[in-house]
Amino acid sequence: MITIMRTIIDIPEDMLTQLESARVRQKCSRASLIREAIQSFLKKQSNVSDLDRAFGLWKEKELDGVDYQNALRREWESS
Repeated sequence: MITIMRTIIDIPEDMLTQLESARVRQKCSRASLIREAIQSFLKKQSNVSDLDRAFGLWKEKELDGVDYQNALRREWESS
C-alpha cells in the first residue's frame, strides 16, 4: 500500500508560469510534474559520491589539515 501525503508549498510566480507552460506542453497535471521533479531530485541526491559529500567538511576546523595528517603520521612512527 502506498501512502500519499498532501502538502502545501509556495512557488514563486515566475516558476509557476514556467511550470504551467510545461504542463500544457506535456499535457499532464501540475502535481504530476512536481512529483517527477521531486523524484529526479531524490535520484540525483542518491548518486552523490561520498567524496562529494565529504568536500568542505574540514573548513570549520581550526587545525590545518596537513598539520593534522603529520601529527597522525608521527603517532605511527612511535609505534
